[in-house]
Amino acid sequence: MEDIQRTEILEATAAIVAERGIGNLTLGDTLARAGATRRVFYGQFDDLDACLLAAFNLGVERAAERVAPAYLAQSRWRDGIRAALAELLRFVDDEPALARLCVVHSLSGGPALLRRRAAVQAVLWEVIDRGRSESAASRTDPPAVVAEGVVGGVLTVIQTRLLAQDAEPPDERPALERFGALMNLIVLPYLGAGAARRELVRPAPAPRGAGGDLGACDPFEDHGVRLTYRTGRVLQAIARYPGASNREVAERAGIVDQGQISKLLTRLETVGVIANLSERTSRGAPNAWRLTELGERVERGVEGRFGPAPTDTGGSPVPG
Repeated sequence: MEDIQRTEILEATAAIVAERGIGNLTLGDTLARAGATRRVFYGQFDDLDACLLAAFNLGVERAAERVAPAYLAQSRWRDGIRAALAELLRFVDDEPALARLCVVHSLSGGPALLRRRAAVQAVLWEVIDRGRSESAASRTDPPAVVAEGVVGGVLTVIQTRLLAQDAEPPDERPALERFGALMNLIVLPYLGAGAARRELVRPAPAPRGAGGDLGACDPFEDHGVRLTYRTGRVLQAIARYPGASNREVAERAGIVDQGQISKLLTRLETVGVIANLSERTSRGAPNAWRLTELGERVERGVEGRFGPAPTDTGGSPVPG
């Protein structure tokens, strides 16, 4: 239970920072967003700065859970970078609040957060610098400092993408669309202009664990909705607890922001994978979500992409 409360506080912190910046983060707003008490907060963190650092680390951990295995699964540097970059961009699309904290707002943090950010960047520099091992014998190896410039350029592009969400709906400018351009930027100093040009038109690698292909029953692409990790968890939550309300689905799927869950459920209803049974009952009753027949087929493919549903976090099952 303490781990769940800690995660809720960290996700609430990231959401507030994404909306208002670090300078406008307050303990009261964090507690209200997370539904936590001061006793719970101070049982986990020394102060708000420690909480902010922990939220940054949560973002790094979630990104690394995707990026590191993708990179390590490949034998060649270029293939590893392609797989890792694709997973990083999917993380940015799936977890925009944590991504904003890590990429954009951490620059405004205190000394401890800045040191942690620098440590993460140093790891990225080292990985990118391995590109010198794949340079052709006829090419002059670029200096090690080039890796710092490449990482800085990639992060700047991602930062621009994240800030663009303020003016445009997030689904209209997915970070993954920048994949080819970013691979071009990364490859150019190490493999030359020809290889860099080819990266502009090569598609991004499929997600890891995409064996559960939805095939013809995937309705998302035609409706501007991506089957992300978070969307998959929502579908799994509804499958396990049919009739769940917005709040119950959010709790089961690990989503803190009620505004986010409301928008996501509305999109899924529009796509036709869930239906709201409360429309048949009295006006003002809580939403009661169930999967449609199409939703059941889609949900069966979710585990193949994202793994099984997480262990139940508490609460009584919703009557079916």
